[in-house]
Amino acid sequence: MYVATRDVVLPTTIIGSLPRPQWYTARLDDRPFRAAMSDAVYREQYVDAVAALIRDQERAGLDLVTDGDCRFDPEVGGGSWAGYPASRLSGTRGRAWDRGDRTPAPVGTIMHEIGQASSQPVVAEPVGRGTLQYTELWQTAQQLTPTPVKFGTPVAEVIEGRLANRHYADRRALVLDIADALNAELTDLARAGCPAVQLEAPWVTRAANRQRPEMWAPEFYAEVFARTTRGLQALTEVWAHTCWGNPAAQRPFSRTPSYAPVVEMLDALPCDVVTIENADSGCAELEVVCQGIKTKKLALGVVSHRTLQVETADEMAAILRRALEYVPPERLAVTADCGFGREGMSRRIAFYKMVAMVRGTNAVRRELGLPEHPCRAADAAFAWA
Repeated sequence: MYVATRDVVLPTTIIGSLPRPQWYTARLDDRPFRAAMSDAVYREQYVDAVAALIRDQERAGLDLVTDGDCRFDPEVGGGSWAGYPASRLSGTRGRAWDRGDRTPAPVGTIMHEIGQASSQPVVAEPVGRGTLQYTELWQTAQQLTPTPVKFGTPVAEVIEGRLANRHYADRRALVLDIADALNAELTDLARAGCPAVQLEAPWVTRAANRQRPEMWAPEFYAEVFARTTRGLQALTEVWAHTCWGNPAAQRPFSRTPSYAPVVEMLDALPCDVVTIENADSGCAELEVVCQGIKTKKLALGVVSHRTLQVETADEMAAILRRALEYVPPERLAVTADCGFGREGMSRRIAFYKMVAMVRGTNAVRRELGLPEHPCRAADAAFAWA
């Protein structure tokens, strides 16, 4: 059900996170969002930060914005992305610091430090939706702008990976209970009017590339995705954000992953838009994904979240021209590969990556005779002489 992008050809957006403003020092910690918003200092800083990041996106000219994931605290490696939902599920008690049977990264590597800094909420009884409060988070952002706000959440298997399971005899049962909790939360969010919900990092792709020994078959993760999104497409626009991992913008695995084994499975997922990491690989599988995603919109990554070099508008336009050889403009969306805000780059670099994305997309829109979206950051009328 296309809500957010229904009337826009070549819509531009980002995945979700943006670097925190330097002055945004208030922390949510483990408080429920609504409880934290009774703290006058937190409320002022949080709302101002969301407003600033939305304004950055609008000034760049994005068609679909996010709240910048401002609810996440500045944890090492961006760990709050999965830590926020993991610590707010009902059925958890306290925290564990032992990584358990998860294979640690070698000492002296950035991945070891990221793992060392990570704690796990302990699952002590059956889990439920607890105090996720996704609706309140989205409402806080959407009241600040008339531009549609997309809201994202990590999927059930990602959240399960951040938990210390002390209750479930079968980890699959825990994943499915988390999926049910997410479905209830996202259903309320969609009914509140959220125009786009994004399920982030389904392990369909990563399992096909055997990126972790504890992963199940891709078919199980497709089942989890379907369970999480059941009924949502009748209420809102559903995005599936594929991800190869983004701790502090690092590549967590040595082998270059591939979409080829599961592109048909991605095309069959119950969603409206599939996002693809494309820029960071040098567009290595552009033709594979463009020809394989046939039944839904393809949101193609045209800027990398891993490099500090700001891409040019010409580079953006060249990628889109290649994609349009296979995908009609009505089925193509333009995005970044992954989030910008997980300890990887500065706010200024992220901003100009967004500006380049919009400028490149506008160039292609112009060539196709399509309406352009104003990019005030690139308007000469507002540039200093």
